[in-house]
Amino acid sequence: MKNYVLIVAGGKGLRMGHDLPKQFIPLAGKPLLMHTMQVFYRWNATAEILLVLPESHQDYWAMLCRELKFVVPHKIVTGGETRFHSVRNGLNEVRENGLVAVHDGVRPFVRQEMISACFSEAAFSGAAIPVVPVVDSLRIREGEKSKPVDRNLYCIVQTPQVFVSTLLLAAYQQPWQEIFTDDASVVEAAGGRVALVEGDRENIKITTQADLLYAKMLLETET
Repeated sequence: MKNYVLIVAGGKGLRMGHDLPKQFIPLAGKPLLMHTMQVFYRWNATAEILLVLPESHQDYWAMLCRELKFVVPHKIVTGGETRFHSVRNGLNEVRENGLVAVHDGVRPFVRQEMISACFSEAAFSGAAIPVVPVVDSLRIREGEKSKPVDRNLYCIVQTPQVFVSTLLLAAYQQPWQEIFTDDASVVEAAGGRVALVEGDRENIKITTQADLLYAKMLLETET
């Protein structure tokens, strides 16, 4: 069964307070995005990597690859208006039946063991996403008031989210809706069911300066 890895990298870096799109911010001498792609390549060098980038970022990415001699094989796909449309564009390049992982380009600390777990569960159940428990107290707002809710009923969703290709492609034929915050929500709106896999708290999505500082610390502990 063929494996695809669709990496979405359309961030603008606004929350980072940085002119450079966040996926290109350097970490240990190379962009975050390169760290992310290398994890998947080390996990399975035969998986087809589809990198979804805005058209305006593609020349810059090509220059980075040349200058840093980045040789991880991948195909560039032009992104769309929203994440939903970017993923759908990437899925147009899925030519064979198999399993498709969708991953955030700015999650460079995903572990190979978790990738394998998500692929294994998706091969069995059709769809799998990694989650971690909520540890903070939660409240729900009701107008001007609020009340506590049971945090044990909730979990935090991560990527990669892995699906049987036919299921994911069919789900992405739907029109876009605001409730589509990730790929699992798209699949469930189409009637699919999603299995949960144990995630990893270090699998952070780097979107702020504080995240970047934490990422540098994580990298130091791994070297």
